[in-house]
Amino acid sequence: MKFGLFSGILWGLDTVVLGIALSMSPYIGTAEAVACAAIASSFLHDAACAFWLAIYMGVRGRFKDTLAALKTKSGLIVVAGALLGGPIGMTGYVLAINNIGPAYTAIISAFYPALGAFLSFVLLKEKMSAKQIAALVVALLGVMATGYISAGDAEMGNTALGLAGAVLAVIGWGSEAVLCAWGMKDDAVDNETALQIRETSSALVYAIVVLPLFGAWGFTATAIPSLATSVVALSGLAGAASYLFYYKGISVIGAAKAMALNISYSAWAVVFGFILQGTVPSVATIFFCVLILVGTVLAASDWNELFGRKAA
Repeated sequence: MKFGLFSGILWGLDTVVLGIALSMSPYIGTAEAVACAAIASSFLHDAACAFWLAIYMGVRGRFKDTLAALKTKSGLIVVAGALLGGPIGMTGYVLAINNIGPAYTAIISAFYPALGAFLSFVLLKEKMSAKQIAALVVALLGVMATGYISAGDAEMGNTALGLAGAVLAVIGWGSEAVLCAWGMKDDAVDNETALQIRETSSALVYAIVVLPLFGAWGFTATAIPSLATSVVALSGLAGAASYLFYYKGISVIGAAKAMALNISYSAWAVVFGFILQGTVPSVATIFFCVLILVGTVLAASDWNELFGRKAA
């Protein structure tokens, strides 16, 4: 359970640091910056994660393991998970934010662990007790409420496109962990090689497909040498560490429970927002953050072990 929890803590840190970067020039100000910042930062974030992971795997002498894993069917399954969770899921998320606003996007996208839990049950035969499912539902409600409180109102664009994008994010993120867990059942693909495949594949598809599709390469090229992009790279370091714990959690406790713990990042982001930016949360936000943390821990725990009870 600790691996999934650490993934949530570090992703909360990643979220806040990335938010700081996006509040800096050149990601704010002009109409082009507003239009391209989300896509460009998503690419640069994944590229930074891939860079840090390359250093990590290089120091450990594991490049050959990643190359060997890529030649297997399981490695290709991980690539499919990478495309669903990275370019497809994130592109849908960005489309949703741009068309229905961050509040409604946060509410809809919060359902991805529920889809992931269902797919884990169908494809991986992972089971959660009724009590764990109820705890997950409580955590999801907390995530939705926190997202709505913090996001505020936004003007609507193309509502149909926005809703489709949010659903795409749910499908992409909910499927990613399941496919990666499936791929990691093969001894040739462990959690670290799976993660390097994931981040490298995602960054390449962003560079080759997504950025040209959104006409964002020009903006990205001008943004790379900025101080703000250095901050994005720092967020990528936290993101890479988060993913290492996340994928380890998937391999140890399963995709459904790892996802349940990972969504605790919504609460940890509030904590790091207070520490790094001095943003004081409201009483309601604190309440929902506690709800998220309690719900995620209960959703991923064996209740008999957690409360010191003997199994019947």
